[in-house]
Amino acid sequence: MALIKSISGIRGTIGGKPGEGLSPIDVVTFAAAYGTWLRRNNHPSNSIVLGRDARISGEMVSSLVANTLIGLGWNVLDIGLSTTPTVELAVPWTKAAGGIIITASHNPAQWNALKLLNSDGEFISDADGKALLQIAEQQDFQFSEVFQLGKITQDDTFLDQHIQHVLDLPWVDVNAIVSSKFRILVDAVNSTGGIVVPHLLKALGAAHVDVIFGEPTGHFAHNPEPLPENLTDMIAKMKSGNYDLGIVVDPDVDRLCFINEDGSPFGEEYTLVAVADYVLSKQIGNTVSNLSSTRALRDVTESKGGHYFAAAVGEVNVVNQMKAQKAIIGGEGNGGVIFPESHYGRDALVGIGLFLTHLANSGKKISELRASYPAYVISKNKMELSANLNVDLILDSIAKAYQEYNVNTIDGVKIDFPDGWVHLRKSNTEPIIRIYAEASTEEQANTFAQQIMNAIEKIAQS
Repeated sequence: MALIKSISGIRGTIGGKPGEGLSPIDVVTFAAAYGTWLRRNNHPSNSIVLGRDARISGEMVSSLVANTLIGLGWNVLDIGLSTTPTVELAVPWTKAAGGIIITASHNPAQWNALKLLNSDGEFISDADGKALLQIAEQQDFQFSEVFQLGKITQDDTFLDQHIQHVLDLPWVDVNAIVSSKFRILVDAVNSTGGIVVPHLLKALGAAHVDVIFGEPTGHFAHNPEPLPENLTDMIAKMKSGNYDLGIVVDPDVDRLCFINEDGSPFGEEYTLVAVADYVLSKQIGNTVSNLSSTRALRDVTESKGGHYFAAAVGEVNVVNQMKAQKAIIGGEGNGGVIFPESHYGRDALVGIGLFLTHLANSGKKISELRASYPAYVISKNKMELSANLNVDLILDSIAKAYQEYNVNTIDGVKIDFPDGWVHLRKSNTEPIIRIYAEASTEEQANTFAQQIMNAIEKIAQS
């Protein structure tokens, strides 16, 4: 069993003893800590938005959270089966004090989690997360007496509101999409994407939409992380030649990936690149992604006259950098698109609207659009180290050894070479260093990674 308490929430496997898995006691403790922390913010609203993806444990966890919050005197707006970005939008739309999404994102079915939002519908900050964890550790809660209990209100209209929001966005061109008569195949991994993505595509004017794994049962038909190795059914159906593109989302619909008309992967790293290319064609501006994302975003941004900035890994870090740099588009290389004109959160539905408009206006096949972008390959590796080794010292040594290059140390160590990069990050829970490398070929990316791993071994031995 596993239970991970972090600044952004609590995540774990269902079952087991309290403190070892995501047990009902842990759910109640963390929900109470969140409700208590939120109360101390003195927000004028007495409402919290609650939504969940379709995973098997979702209804149980959601019920525990809702009833804990009303026990603290909060009113809960339960929007039911939903998506992470829908809850993020619902918080400011309803002027709520905060929101919780019950989802473990791309993790397998035995996992669930509480994602925690502030009153802007954005993930809570590092400082807020630490304060919340302290409340949970000390069990510093004060529950309400019987006449001060909150109430639960249910409203299942927010997915439709989210769809309309996408249709109303600047630069989403429904007429262009209708004219393209797209035939689209969707893989919704048996979660809430099966509810909302087909409806969005029909509202956008897709000519034909088929869905595989569209029933929101929570029994994921494959590993829910939207990587090519997990999408064999989708890829096989795309090779039939019956579709113009394939669309894949994760269980809570904040990650977005595409499959080309011939069954080849568009590449999750290139979701943001393509959407940014389109947005930058409408307005010159800045872009942001995390340090482990493809250099192609920088190339596209600079070719359009904008400036690219890197952020530490983690959505909240990307959002903070986007605000600091006034970026008009940003996100992460895992298929996460953040469009500030909508909201500061990864949103697959917004990404679909912008991407389909871009594809329609390009007049190209999706494979041709992908071929128009700089070609890079990322090699992902990790090294297990002895528990007694000082990982921070190793990272410092690597940074000094490569100081002749552009070295970024805001999140581990990233070394920018003229023809690629390597990013090293340590695990917070085990003696592991993750080594990501990117170059124009797989061979070169692997060479970069191996070069750094050899250097780490020498440092560790000394």
